[in-house]
Amino acid sequence: MNKFFELNKEEIIKFLKSKDEDRTQLLKRSQEVKIREVGNKVYFRGLIEFSNICSKDCLYCGIRKGNAKVLRYNATDEQILEACRFAWENDFASVVLQSGELSSPAFVERVDSLLKKIKQLSNDELGITLSCGEQSMETYRRWFKSGAHRYLLRIESSKRELYYKIHPKNEIHSFEKRVEALGFLKEAGYQVGTGVMIGLPFQSYEDLADDLLFMKKLDIDMCGMGPYIEHEDTPLYKYRNLLKSKQERFDLALNMIAVLRLLMPDINIAAATALQAIDPAGREKALAVGANVIMPNLTPCKYREEYKLYENKPCLDEDAELCRNCLEARIELAGAEIGFKEWGDSRHFFNRTKSNL
Repeated sequence: MNKFFELNKEEIIKFLKSKDEDRTQLLKRSQEVKIREVGNKVYFRGLIEFSNICSKDCLYCGIRKGNAKVLRYNATDEQILEACRFAWENDFASVVLQSGELSSPAFVERVDSLLKKIKQLSNDELGITLSCGEQSMETYRRWFKSGAHRYLLRIESSKRELYYKIHPKNEIHSFEKRVEALGFLKEAGYQVGTGVMIGLPFQSYEDLADDLLFMKKLDIDMCGMGPYIEHEDTPLYKYRNLLKSKQERFDLALNMIAVLRLLMPDINIAAATALQAIDPAGREKALAVGANVIMPNLTPCKYREEYKLYENKPCLDEDAELCRNCLEARIELAGAEIGFKEWGDSRHFFNRTKSNL
């Protein structure tokens, strides 16, 4: 294990399949690289899932437009700002505004207004990540100007053929538009994040290796990826017999995090909540092998049950205070330090933009 930053596809596949002692060595090495390149701090991103109204019908998602069983909600501006105030007063330093994918003028205007209000209430101290789907270049630039500086837009699968097995194949769910939007984000000046689901039906180790190489080629600044967990009210659920066991998906997700840390040593990698849906200590295990970002859920409790992208989503009944205390204890047990009052921006972003000057 000596070429950590220039792995070819065959080497990546070998690492993804690794077990026992080989896997132990992989995970240990990725932890060493993480500490050397980005330190042992874990950065909080207070997650606010402010609306589950979505215009898309992705075949894996519990809040897809076609799921009539979902009770749709839109948190009020006051509720969103209250959650942001909690994050600011508790030194989280950053929040993530996440929603279903909409691009109407009213939605664009609302997000723009919220960004300005968040900056105002926090004396410009809160960092803001958006995860609001595909938008026009004009919208991305507008939101960036109003205060957002990081954006997560998951590709879910970088293989076009697999993309259309988990999305409808139409103008609204265009693989090319998804990739184009990632380019827009980079051009607009954001720290750009993407990610994939791990352990999908029809997905091979080769596909996952290509996903990692896609992220490296795209030169992303941050990544949020986790195990695919099925939801019974989605079309993809009928293929559950093709899935690896949840434990296998969990182990593979940790391997993906570890290999990505070796491929892209200085990016930010989030410990996905989906890991905890399989293993109660899932997020801590991800932190131990390469992740350095965690997202305490600050969504008002009354809405969390309705933002279930997958089954067994954890932390549905913990208020923000409980969630914070729980994560603090978990991170300390994992032997890491919390980067309170720090935005924890991607080192890769600054290295990337500096090299372009």
